[in-house]
Amino acid sequence: MQNLSGEIAPMSEAVTNGIRVEVLCRYAPENSHPLQREWVFQYTVRITNQSSETVQLISRHWIITDALEHVEEVKGPGVVGEQPVLAPGASYKYSSWCPLPTPTGVMRGTYQMVRTNGDQFDIEIAPFGLRAKQTIH
Repeated sequence: MQNLSGEIAPMSEAVTNGIRVEVLCRYAPENSHPLQREWVFQYTVRITNQSSETVQLISRHWIITDALEHVEEVKGPGVVGEQPVLAPGASYKYSSWCPLPTPTGVMRGTYQMVRTNGDQFDIEIAPFGLRAKQTIH
């Protein structure tokens, strides 16, 4: 989602194979240290199973790009230490954070899911913006 100025909004939504992923991101000034070049962003994700099959989230793959075009990839099992199982119609919500060496950036990625029959598939996490509120003194 881009706003009128061409910046990526701090929220995103995507549906892949009947699985909806919604993300809302905010700058966390209380955890940031701009003088040490560290800006921290908190994001909340809601995953909703709109399909007719039970699925489980088994791993994540994040692609994080800062304002200097430096790309970092984060891969690992589950999310926040969990591998949630989602029955049809169920949702799972969690919050996490991302530190950046610049006050702006973009995150996107995929979750790897598995159906009860063992079929694995990826679902999209659409890009969302990381943007610190700048103050002018």
